[in-house]
Amino acid sequence: MEIAASAVKVVGPLDADEGFLGSIGVRFMIDGAEASERFSLVEHPMSPRALAAPLHLHTREDEYSFILEGRMGALLGDEVVEAGPGDLVFKPRNQWHTFWNASDEPCRILEIIAPAGFEHFFRELVALGGVLNASPDQLAQLNERYGLQMQPETVPGLVERFGLRLGEPLAGGWTP
Repeated sequence: MEIAASAVKVVGPLDADEGFLGSIGVRFMIDGAEASERFSLVEHPMSPRALAAPLHLHTREDEYSFILEGRMGALLGDEVVEAGPGDLVFKPRNQWHTFWNASDEPCRILEIIAPAGFEHFFRELVALGGVLNASPDQLAQLNERYGLQMQPETVPGLVERFGLRLGEPLAGGWTP
């Protein structure tokens, strides 16, 4: 039996719930339930030079980052890429990766997650107060529940290698 998607939805620049993951923001635009669990869509606003996460690997979903504003850098396996407005970066499941704001200006990306489900990881992390406020046990349980493998020990090297920092809250709601 197929689940029907919900009705038409328009998400304006000031619509949708927002939160802070500990270094970048998240704005929840389309949850999986609204798209028959095929995908979910979040916006990640990133303050200048913000590292999004340590090296990590998703075992269940692919991610597609569409850059709205600014410059996004990404480490995908051994390859470093940089993308700007209008570019799409594919981050396939089972590949070690991370991403960051590669400039001194704000960066905003739309993150398409397929299939849906990982948006709930973000909601739970926001509820814990972000990665810096969650205990190691809480993070380990969260990672296990969502099939995420993470290498937190990579943060200092990533910060040094790419001239990054832990980001500050930045509201979503991109407007042209």
